[in-house]
Amino acid sequence: MLLTILQGTLIPLLGTALGAGMVFLLKRQISENVRRVLAGFAAGVMVAASFWSLLQPALEGSAAMGTFAFFPAAVGFLVGVGFLLLLDEVTPHMHMDLQHEGPQSRMKRTTKLILAVTLHNIPEGMAVGVVYAGWLASGGTISRAGALVLAIGIALQNFPEGAIVSMPLLAEGVPRGRTFWYGVLSGAVEPVAAWITIGAAAAVAPVMPYLQAFAAGAMFYVVLEELIPEASQGKHSNAGTIAFSLGFVLMMILDVTLG
Repeated sequence: MLLTILQGTLIPLLGTALGAGMVFLLKRQISENVRRVLAGFAAGVMVAASFWSLLQPALEGSAAMGTFAFFPAAVGFLVGVGFLLLLDEVTPHMHMDLQHEGPQSRMKRTTKLILAVTLHNIPEGMAVGVVYAGWLASGGTISRAGALVLAIGIALQNFPEGAIVSMPLLAEGVPRGRTFWYGVLSGAVEPVAAWITIGAAAAVAPVMPYLQAFAAGAMFYVVLEELIPEASQGKHSNAGTIAFSLGFVLMMILDVTLG
């Protein structure tokens, strides 16, 4: 069981590492259209994962509340959004458009982008921790396969995120090996956040629906604040919309068939 959890919590980090590894395959810059596709795909995966892997189990877990079964999901979701909003207010908040600035300014923004992405990876790690804690609690609302599906979903959206973090550094002349490890390290907080959440959730099983909805709200915030603007900016943004749809459908298929 512990080995299963260890493997599951490391899967998202693998997705980040594979994305960061694109620095060894691509040129020094990602085209605007590719950036839109990557951001759109990641957004679609996260929206689907937030609903089927987090909000739906939260609602099912609080079904005993009858008419007020929505309450834990609603409160947890809004607190999750508020937490990320607060995080953005007290830390450097960077969007992903680095193409129209000078070299020094771009490097400063890229450094802040790495910090912002690293911080935003914390709720994603918490989301994985929450579902595995739910599986351990054996409440019936989350299966082992369902927890694995969310971990895979987070890994899928981490792939473009790893590339988006690493490629701007490569464009600024940072050696490929270092850019790869910077990208990997931005995702290293996820398994740590997952393990901490699992340890804490084991002691607070009654509030599991709140934790699940909290993670969903935090993920939704990242989608709305970072990924969708990136996917839709500039001309001919249909590519981002199509990628969002494909990411959403893929995650939905994984969750329904395996979860």
